Amino acid sequence: MSATPTTKPVKKRKIKLDEHLLAYRGVWVFVESERGHVHPVSWELMGQGRRLADQLQVELCAVVMGAPGPELDTHCEASFHYGADRCYRVASPVLRDYRNEPYTQALTQLVNAHKPEILFLGATTLGRDLAGSVATTLKTGLTADCTELAIDPEDRCLLATRPTFGGSLLCTIATLNYRPQMATIRHRVMPMPEPQPERRGLIVDFEPGLVEESIVTKLLDFLPDALDDRQHLPYAEIVIAGGKGLGKAENFRLVWDLAGVLGAEVGATRAAIHAGWITPDRQVGQTGKTVRPALYIAAGISGAIQHRVGMEASDCIVAINSDANAPIFDFAHYALVGDCVSVLPALTKAFASHLGKPFKEAT
Repeated sequence: MSATPTTKPVKKRKIKLDEHLLAYRGVWVFVESERGHVHPVSWELMGQGRRLADQLQVELCAVVMGAPGPELDTHCEASFHYGADRCYRVASPVLRDYRNEPYTQALTQLVNAHKPEILFLGATTLGRDLAGSVATTLKTGLTADCTELAIDPEDRCLLATRPTFGGSLLCTIATLNYRPQMATIRHRVMPMPEPQPERRGLIVDFEPGLVEESIVTKLLDFLPDALDDRQHLPYAEIVIAGGKGLGKAENFRLVWDLAGVLGAEVGATRAAIHAGWITPDRQVGQTGKTVRPALYIAAGISGAIQHRVGMEASDCIVAINSDANAPIFDFAHYALVGDCVSVLPALTKAFASHLGKPFKEAT
């Protein structure tokens, strides 16, 4: 493994791939599904996988796993609509609900049988759990929580970019003399491709030979999330986010006021969360949520990489900061240099007037 900061490129050392690894070809995407629903990150990954597969001139393959039935078949067909050329259908009653042990066994067997050079999974709770155990059993490298994917044209090596653990810089990681090259990518980091319903592909069935009696863990019951039907931050079209530049907890109400007028979701930086100004489920950034709204208004946010990786894909970023040299102005589309405590109420009043909504100015 080698890691180099993207801000200071270093020539990657060359490795001649072992002879037995030359047989590994193709880009795979694990299609994550639970209770009949495919997680959107799988289709986002399919779009990126299509781009990389075309660059490598190989097939893009989907991996669909679960209990036999029409739902599994529907997921296979949907994978073609989002760009897959081939779909490996791994059907077994043991795979009806996700458990690490049978899914790891099945995916490991499939990889060893068909030898992909690249394998992507979503950086979801399920995907992180599965990716780590599969990479361990395959004795290969895994780059987690990637924000960018590319191919080295000289040696076909996957270049996976992610923030460092401190969140202070980005690094690009290359898995050199190991296959498959594995990476997990967070939801909403990559754009969602447009489905093409006319696309068709080849379904290949794979029998993992799983036996329920040999699986230690058992699913006793399923308890649905009581809040599952509410709007989630990653899907919001407008996000108003606040940071420590707001000065104190009381000033965070200004963010809520603007969000209320615009019908927006509220986000925050890690620093604001740690200060206790807002609940952790509102955090945007490397250790929080990733968003891709049409409009992102950042109030009192400096623009550190930890936060940037969670929102820089927004269509339009409006930054409000009293520091004219704040890093967020380097990538924001619009910059408002000023005190958030003064600017936010003015914006809220202007939007309320334009939209014909009531607004009571704070005193």
